[in-house]
Formats: sequence, structure tokens, C-alpha cells
Amino acid sequence: MTKLTRRDFLAASASVAAASTVATTNAFAAPAAPAATGAGLKFEIEKGATLRVLRWKRFVQGDEDLWNANVKKFTEKTGVAVRTDSEGWEDLRPKAAVAANVGSGPDIVMSWFDDPQQYPTKLIDLTDLATSLGSRLGGWYDVCRKYGTKDGKWIALPVGVVGNALVYRESQLKAAGFDGVPKDTAGFLKMCQALKAKNTPVGFALGKAVGDANNWAHWLLWSHGGKLVDKKGAVAINSPETRAALEYAKQLYATFIPGTLSWQDPSNNKAYLDGQISMTANGISVYYAAKNSTDPKLQEMAKDTQHAHFPIGPAGKPTELMQITQMMIFKHTKFPNAAKAFVQFMFEPEQYNPWMEASIGYVSQSLKAYEKNAIWTSDPKATVYRDSAALMIDHGHEGPLGQASAACMADYVVVDMVAEAASGSKTVQQAIDRAAERAKRFYKA
Repeated sequence: MTKLTRRDFLAASASVAAASTVATTNAFAAPAAPAATGAGLKFEIEKGATLRVLRWKRFVQGDEDLWNANVKKFTEKTGVAVRTDSEGWEDLRPKAAVAANVGSGPDIVMSWFDDPQQYPTKLIDLTDLATSLGSRLGGWYDVCRKYGTKDGKWIALPVGVVGNALVYRESQLKAAGFDGVPKDTAGFLKMCQALKAKNTPVGFALGKAVGDANNWAHWLLWSHGGKLVDKKGAVAINSPETRAALEYAKQLYATFIPGTLSWQDPSNNKAYLDGQISMTANGISVYYAAKNSTDPKLQEMAKDTQHAHFPIGPAGKPTELMQITQMMIFKHTKFPNAAKAFVQFMFEPEQYNPWMEASIGYVSQSLKAYEKNAIWTSDPKATVYRDSAALMIDHGHEGPLGQASAACMADYVVVDMVAEAASGSKTVQQAIDRAAERAKRFYKA
């Protein structure tokens, strides 16, 4: 097996340098979008403004390189010093919540899912900015609008979607008798069983993995017609559809490599790149870590790696959850105009297109105009991730997004239910009952 180093895991593309122009005034005008879309808003930046931004640690080096280059451009253009702090994916949510509760800390946070819905009164109204960007850049995807708004106002701007897809070794699927991933859940289970029989097992995260565990566990539930709550927000997890999903999970879990119950977000990347598994669910970072490695064995693995959407279950339609990341500005900031100018700057084509390219499509667009970015067609293996926002369902599903849905996600209610039933630590009904009890603590009448 190829030993994966941290360098191999994190390196996904070359560093990208950026040039910038120094502005002669502290009144920031966003860089003009193409003529067809017009110009952005203007913000009179406060004298002596500085900003602190909290975001998640990168999985793709190009993301961090271009982010820092864009921050430098903003500082040179406006004179506003910006400090970026990066935290582990699991640590970001509680640190953002602390900032909201105590009313101090970072001015801007780039966080997950519907975290902003947990403290909407602590956030600056971004409706003017969202309207301007949407009108000039093709509009927001429906799922992004739902995540970013509360009571008709934009409380956060979805930066993009960390796409999630099946990542697999084509040669190992063929050795197991499959030319590609089956389109239905019954065929998918047979494929995983055949891979296990060939001693090339699969692996999906069932630990406290913010993205990877939540994404596939919700797909599993929804693909069978199950749901945590109904349209009114009443807990509806105790259903025949949920039981069917968990019985399926038990069969699927039998094809997994040992240890997935403790997997966090980096774990399946490492297992795949170390040759321990034939398939997992992940962003495009796994493929590019292999493609850009100096290890010839990993380069060969990249050539053998393919991506596919999850199969369709008894629900009869795509039921994929993917990891949306949102940028929000806290009311405790001393420099709201500078903060809004920074957010707008990062969304404009001059910054956003190169950032998405340097991130090799790891974060897909939340504004429809960026569907045309060349990253989606220059490498066909990236194309699956292009439609993440257009395809995904928000994790409230039929129910409303808000404090309850955010809390259930943060508490891993669905993930733990799947893990307990699949592993046999609880019966299917016990797992459902515990999930229902936990969800009802948050979804109170």
C-alpha cells in the first residue's frame, strides 16, 4: 500500500500568486462585473477599519493560497487589514456560537449549513448585498436562498457548496463485475457486497464528520422516504420508511472497512489514498490529492479514480445532501461597512472565478453565473461536482430551517441513528426511538 503523507493529503494544486492594485481612497467600490451584469454596491469604509475572519481549514491547498491572495488584494485596495483564522471543521461551529453569544470575536465567520439560523438576531442584514449579487450574477440557487434567508431577509450569504459524490476505483469496480455505479440502491448494495467479496471494501464515515457523515447518512434516510420532521416541524422519524432505510444500512455496513464509526472528515480521504478502500463519499479533494502527488502510485490511483452521484432509492428521486458554507457578519463588528465590502469583494468574478479554479472545484458555486467556469469542463472528472447546489436538498428537507434543524445537525441526530442501527449497538427501533427523543428536545411546540 502507498503510505499517505500529510503533504500528499493537503496538496491539491499549485500555489497561485495574485497581483493587485492599490486604491487611493478608502471608499470601496467593488470591481466591476462584466458589462452584462453591471457594477456592485459601494461602501464607505470606516476610518481605521480592521477585520477578523474565521473560516474552516482547507482540504485543498489552492483554496488557501487564493483566499490569502484575495485578502491581500482587498487590503491593498482599501487599506483594511484582514486577519484570517482557520479552525478544524468540527471546531468551527462551537467557536462561532460562542462569538454570537458573548458578542465579541470575529467580525465575519464562514461556517456550515444553517448555523446562521441559530442566532439570526446577532447577524447583520445582508439583503442589499444578496440582491445586488444575485441580480448581476445569474441569481442564487433555491437551496442557497433557503439556507441564507430568515423571515424574508438575508442573514448570511452562501459562499458555495463543498460538493459530495461517490469516489471510487474504476478498476476495482470492474474486477467486482461492475462497469460503473448502479443507479438504484438495490444495485448499489450488490456492488458493495461484491467489492467486499473481492477484498476491496468500501467505507463511509459514521463518526462526528461534519460533512462526510451528515451527507451520506441523510441521503440514506431520504432515499428510502424517511425524514426527521414533517412540513410543520413535527418529529416524524418513527416511520416504516426510516425502518427500511436502517435495515438497508445494516446490510451496507457489513461491506465497510472496520473503524468507520470513529471516522471524522479527513479519515476516509486517508483510507482511500492509502489503498484501504475502493469507494467512499467525498469532495473532489481525494482525486486531486492523488493527481498532484509526487508519488507515482498515487498518480496512477488518480487515473483510476472516478466520481458518480449517489443512486436513487425507493423515494424515486435524487436525495443528496451536500455541505453548504455560509459567510455571516456579526452585529458586534465595529466596522460593518468594511465587513460588507469584504464579503462582496470575495463574491465578485475577479476574485471568485480564480478562487474556484485554484480550489479545483472543491467549493462549487452558489450563484448561477459561475456554472460557466472552465474548471467544470477542463477535467471531466470534476463535472459531477458542478451541479451540487442545483441537485442538493437542504437538511431540513420537508421541514423548516431554523434553530431546531441547526441544533439537530450539530448534535448528529441522524448520523448517530444510522451508526447505532447499522453497527448493531442498538436495534433499529431503539435507534429510531433515541433519535426521536433527541429531536423532540429541539423541535418543541
